[in-house]
Amino acid sequence: MLKLAEKYGSKPANELPMLFQRILQNTIRDHCRRQKVRSRWTSLMSSLIPHHEEADYEPLDSLQDEDNNSQGLAPDASFEQSQLIALIEEALILLPARQREAFLLRYWEDMDTAETATIMGCSEGSVKTHCSRATHSLAVIMRKKGVYMP
Repeated sequence: MLKLAEKYGSKPANELPMLFQRILQNTIRDHCRRQKVRSRWTSLMSSLIPHHEEADYEPLDSLQDEDNNSQGLAPDASFEQSQLIALIEEALILLPARQREAFLLRYWEDMDTAETATIMGCSEGSVKTHCSRATHSLAVIMRKKGVYMP
């Protein structure tokens, strides 16, 4: 209701119910999208737990939420976050081109197997193989750099 009042207060009264409905739908959709992204990142990053952390370590708790800016990071946590991101970027560069392409399209661009196969010009089975190999290679690379899986 605050969004409606702030942005559309000057609109005629007969348009307000429809505008409110649209704002409500978009807000719910945005919330669901954020939850989906959070869930995906939680599952992707759960295997990237630093060895020195305790068992209940949650990678997303240490990353800043850029949309809501709910809490800033302490300087040391910000440094650790930037180091982890740099390690992941370095590891991605080391992957073969097809594995990197499949991994980024599937997991970072959130495309399904069929879309990824169409873009890459290969079969869905090849996409699954490339993604599996990329995931295993990333785990090995990250382990060598001191980031261990549980």
